Order: sequence, then structure tokens, then C-alpha cells
Amino acid sequence: MNEDSETSAPQAMVRNSQRVTNVPKKNLIRRMEPIYWLGPAFLLIAGVVIMPVAFMVWTSFRNIDTVGFDHGFAGLASYRNLFALPDLRPVIIRTIVWLISVVSATMLIALPLAVLLNRQFPGRRAVRMALVAPWATSVFMTAIIFRWMLQPQSGLINIVGHALGLLHNIGLTSAQADWLGRPQSAFVWMIIVAIFVSLPFTTYTLLAGMQAIPGDIYEAAKVDGASAWRSFRAITMPLLKPAAVVALLINLMNVFNSFPIIWEMTRGGPGDQTATSTVFMYQLKSSSIPMAAAMSVVNFVVVAVIVIMFLRFSNWKERTI
Repeated sequence: MNEDSETSAPQAMVRNSQRVTNVPKKNLIRRMEPIYWLGPAFLLIAGVVIMPVAFMVWTSFRNIDTVGFDHGFAGLASYRNLFALPDLRPVIIRTIVWLISVVSATMLIALPLAVLLNRQFPGRRAVRMALVAPWATSVFMTAIIFRWMLQPQSGLINIVGHALGLLHNIGLTSAQADWLGRPQSAFVWMIIVAIFVSLPFTTYTLLAGMQAIPGDIYEAAKVDGASAWRSFRAITMPLLKPAAVVALLINLMNVFNSFPIIWEMTRGGPGDQTATSTVFMYQLKSSSIPMAAAMSVVNFVVVAVIVIMFLRFSNWKERTI
């Protein structure tokens, strides 16, 4: 009996050791399971984002002519030439004005719209569906429609303005009101179109934030005698901050990268007098590919900073919950 126990003990130890070694293998396989699911997404990001960005940065350091021949490494020459351009400063100022004007006006208009759509009134569903239309429509199509409406002779804006006498009141005739032919008026109209396109997303983001606020809080404030304005200021605005931050930062990214509106309405012209940094980057491609790539890198850095801000605010939101 002792001999059996002596022979069975080593076998038990071997089986136990095999079980111990199998456990880490199973844990490792389980830990690797997310990679199998996320692998295709990582490959897509690598192919669509990382590789083009790496190629863009590489191009900005090369000496490539307009035909496309690579004449070797050029160092920081493209960046020096880019920042030496006299047109770059007006483009940067115009981009800042474009960004601040569109985003601030969009947020200011979207907030009362979201408050309105959060209330019960006849036809609310129809108004909500109508608000989605500019968002659902292609941005290129919207820009084309506005470009047709702003035609000097046959545009709807000039026809209506002439019929109502509005053009006469500001000292213009329908023939003189070439809105897109003058940089100042063209830039103003592009801002209007950008606000029109940005409103649906911003409004619905703020509306979602409002609807996530528990109704019990408003009931308690009403019992305490708080007015509607007091409830909006003390309850709605503070609790709406996370949704407002998301709407603000996504608008900053979208408006900064906005290309279809400007390109379709004016091509950035006359010259580059209505171009932002994104359109200016595309215009540089015809004269210098490395400088266009350098401008792309600058734009990418700006967008990366905005994304980092977004991630930071997202983490801040998680910490405060």
C-alpha cells in the first residue's frame, strides 16, 4: 500500500503541474481574443490613416517637382518656403476668423433650437425632420445649390432681393450683386452656408444632452419655487456641459477641415482670397508638392491638438461621473 502511494504521488504531481501550465495558456488565449476582433479595425486604421500620414510627412522632406519626380532629400526646405510665403499669413488669419465665426454662431443658434425642440408643441416631429435635411444632404450638393442661388443674373437671392427692393436699399442692382465674385461677400456667404450645414448635428447633440437630464431635478426645482430661467441657468447649463463640449470640439474639427463648401462655391478665389488653410493646401499642390505636404502636416498637427483636447475632456467627463 505504501508502494502504491509512493507511485501515485509523482503522477499526481505531474497532473497538477500540467494543470498549472494549462491555466496560463488559457488565460493568454482569453486575453488575446480582443485582438482578433479589433485586428481588422487596426489594419484599416493603419492603411487609411497611419500610412497616408507617414507618406505625407515623408513627402514634405523630399525635393519633388511638379511632374512628380523625386530628386532626393530636401530637409526643412519645404517648411521654410511655406512659412516664407506672403500669402500664408492672410490664410491663417482667415482660417481663424472662419473657425471662430462658424463654430460660435453655430453653438449660439443651436442652443435655443435645442431648447425649442425639447419642448412639446404641435408639429415638433415635422420640425425635427426638417432640421435633419441639411445634415442628410451632401455638403457638395448644398454648396452647389447656394452657388446657384447666388448667381448675379438668375440667382434666387438676387431675384427675391430685387423684387422686395432690398438690393436697391443697399445701393445694388441685380447685375452688381455678384456675391461670390467679391472676396468679402463670398466669405460671408460661405460662413452662412457652413453654419447652415453644422446646425443639425450641433442641435441634436445638445438636444440629446438635455433629454438625458432627469426630469425629477426640474420637478424639485419647481417645488422650491425656481423660475424657468433659474432652472435653465442652474440645472440645464451645468448638466449640459459634457454634451456642449463634445459638440464644440467636433465642430472645431469639422469646420477646420471644411473643404467642399469653399471649393465648390469659390475655389478659394479670387486667387486665394477666400481660401482657408485646407483649401490653400490643395492650391499649393499645383506649384509645389512638398510645400502642399508641409501644409498638410501643419493642418494635421492642428487637428491632432483638437483631438487631444477632445480626449482630455472626455476623460474629464468620466472622472466627474
